[in-house]
Amino acid sequence: MRTLVTAKQMKAVDAHTIHTIGIPSMVLMERAALWVAEEAEALAGQRDAVWAVCGTGNNGADGVAAARMLYLKGYQACIYVVGNLEKGTEEFKAQVSIARRLGMEVRPWTGAADGECCLLIDAVFGVGLSRPIEGEYRQCMEMLSEKRIPHTIAVDVPSGIHGDTGAVMGIALKADVTVTFGWEKTGTALYPGREYAGRVKVCDIGFPETALGAVAEAEEGCGYAFTYGPEDLALIPGRPAYSNKGTFGKVLIAAGSRNMCGAAYLSALAAYRTGAGLVKLLTVEENRQILQERLPEAIIVTYTADQLVSGREEFKRMIEEQMNWADVVVLGPGLGSEPYVEYLVEDILTSAFVPVIIDADGLNAIAGHPYLTTYYTENIIITPHLGEMARLTGEGIDAIKENLAGAALEYAGRYGITCVLKDAATVAAGKDGTLYINSSGNSAMAKAGSGDVLTGIIAGLAAIGMEEEQAALMGVYLHGRAGDAAARQTGQHSLLASDLAHAIGRAMEPAME
Repeated sequence: MRTLVTAKQMKAVDAHTIHTIGIPSMVLMERAALWVAEEAEALAGQRDAVWAVCGTGNNGADGVAAARMLYLKGYQACIYVVGNLEKGTEEFKAQVSIARRLGMEVRPWTGAADGECCLLIDAVFGVGLSRPIEGEYRQCMEMLSEKRIPHTIAVDVPSGIHGDTGAVMGIALKADVTVTFGWEKTGTALYPGREYAGRVKVCDIGFPETALGAVAEAEEGCGYAFTYGPEDLALIPGRPAYSNKGTFGKVLIAAGSRNMCGAAYLSALAAYRTGAGLVKLLTVEENRQILQERLPEAIIVTYTADQLVSGREEFKRMIEEQMNWADVVVLGPGLGSEPYVEYLVEDILTSAFVPVIIDADGLNAIAGHPYLTTYYTENIIITPHLGEMARLTGEGIDAIKENLAGAALEYAGRYGITCVLKDAATVAAGKDGTLYINSSGNSAMAKAGSGDVLTGIIAGLAAIGMEEEQAALMGVYLHGRAGDAAARQTGQHSLLASDLAHAIGRAMEPAME
């Protein structure tokens, strides 16, 4: 598990390390610059021109120090400054003074306009950027973008990327490598910041782990985001030798409508592939034959629209019977938008005493009939994509995209549920403020049915014994790993949702090829 920090958290860790622990700022800065210089050497030839374009804060000071280290090794390293040098931080002024005493020229950024560069050290802005870039800073960054410099190393975060949300603050510089310090920032784990950051290298410059705990303790509600890695697959429960199908849980999937059986199939297949012992599909009668043929392992229970509308009491009793059977429920994939769906969603939510994963048309029914949120309980997991989240909240898609983590945390906290907000970098928020940002997966997964596979994975994990919130977080990670495994087999363009489901077994192996 890797910790991810916001700009505010990182600043607090930095201040605690310097003022409470007593490690001088210049010591941290020299270590940071060493990492940047080392990465530059890996990319640049000895005769290449290297530019460090620096703002006047401590991020710029890191860039000046890195340029000086390269200069002393014989590189053609030049320092260009954006902003008023005289108003720089004390550390920045000290680094500029050192560079000048060694014979380096420190020039205004405009001096780079007519030059050529092979490697750029981007040290204009650090994690503290909070408003759109304007004036000479924007002019400088536009000039650098137009030059199409072969290699760029960003210091801590790419300039122009919001350190928390990953948003582009008017303009941003794309990096091949982002050298960040202590812990990765949430802004480079979320899109579009993740794309601008390139490869992120997290470097130890001397921040003690205890600083994280001290900051969290001092600031109420200061929880850290995190992401999973292969080592965390150990959290998935094993399969005892002395067991039977009932040992590994019973999943009920209420899904599918007339001419829409694919979602039900994919969700059920994924639940089985993840390890569930029994999967039962609750669907319309029209889907019975094809689902029995495609997935004979599944139990099929069917209903008709007339049963839902005209035989309400009898149908409720049938739903209660199914709820008593299930250990976990999936509600929504492919249900459609007929009027009866509202009643189906209501009946399941009022009868369920086990984890319920609500997706797709289940969420659309709730968005169309907000009273259904009164049936939310702490064992509810919702898995909306951006459009579904917009319908649930009344917020625009663009507003949600600007702060994906904030949107998930707000909704989860408001209703006391787990919210999995799907995007290129999916985030999952728990009712207690837990924030997970996914690091697995790829664009090949952007295909119809991918979300249905995710619901099945989460259900399968809950069925084999994972607590619902942890099943949601691990499900997101496992889903992305399955996408990575499947894409290697099919290629980026040809992956199908069924390929994802069939790759789950490989994805559950830590040493996945």
